[in-house]
Amino acid sequence: MTRVLRVGIVGSGFGAVAHLPAVAAHPGLKPVALASPNRAAAVAREGHIPNAFRSCAEMLAGCELDAVIVASPPFAHYDDVLAALAAGKHVLCEKPFALGVAQAEAMLAAARAAGTACGIAHEFRWVPQRAAIKELIVNGHLDPLRELELTQLSGMRRVSHEREDGWIFRKATGGGVAGALLSHLIDTANWWAGRYPLRSTGYLRTANPVRHGPGGSFTTDVDDGEFALLDYGEGLIARVTVDATTAVDSLTLGAHAENRTAIASGTSLDAMRLFAVDKGETSELECTSSPYARFASLGANVPLLMQLYDEWVLQIRTGTSALPTFTEGVQTQRTLAAVGYGA
Repeated sequence: MTRVLRVGIVGSGFGAVAHLPAVAAHPGLKPVALASPNRAAAVAREGHIPNAFRSCAEMLAGCELDAVIVASPPFAHYDDVLAALAAGKHVLCEKPFALGVAQAEAMLAAARAAGTACGIAHEFRWVPQRAAIKELIVNGHLDPLRELELTQLSGMRRVSHEREDGWIFRKATGGGVAGALLSHLIDTANWWAGRYPLRSTGYLRTANPVRHGPGGSFTTDVDDGEFALLDYGEGLIARVTVDATTAVDSLTLGAHAENRTAIASGTSLDAMRLFAVDKGETSELECTSSPYARFASLGANVPLLMQLYDEWVLQIRTGTSALPTFTEGVQTQRTLAAVGYGA
């Protein structure tokens, strides 16, 4: 019988609300520890996790683990990932991978030296419509591919949207929407293209530098809009946009070829429809739902994370999988840097 892998989670934000229930529900993983400077004990108690620590280093020294999920804030990824790799653990790191390219490259080098199974938490690759477009590209139904269109609009950073001041509003600590959302779209573009961009350009925008929260007004230096162009060569360009100051919530993901277009759209990840369009007709395509769809009540990201974990477990056990890699994380970090993200 294959042994269930013991997992430690670093971070009490997304780590607690998404990774913890996803790990607990996954048949190949078991959450045994949680690390966070302030909330570890409370979150561990609520989640029935036997061990709680104030830091990743304390967790690594204080209990037996096979693998670590680093879901701490971006400014802590570098130290937490390196500590886990030095301890010989398998590592899954949240996005944005790092604060800059140099950190990302150092973590990649450490992962290669450790020889453990390491990946980036780009669970959105398993959104059914995203995966279906990838399949259409791989199977030659979109050929030759000419343009990738990825646009996400939301109101999460409108001036009227109140939120407490914190690291997410500080460029030096990895805040901003580029790391939170643009990183996912860049990863999808690279994944669909099947290669990395030869060059990238663009810029970040701060439309609302004065924010409002329960504690009063404050200023921020992070982006609330991101606009990028990626050139993959051989006639393929990607247009990638995130604007978090709009009146509507909308996600549009399209792959445009000379013979047809495949385009998915909706107001959210779980409310998207996919269409194939050519000169003759427009057809709606049915997409296979997640095998873990029954766990969606635990959180919209949970089924997607569980599919990501399938690949992580496969990588740990066989050395081969579809897990998004640290190498891919470095390439995404380079594009983020090209448009202005980084401390």
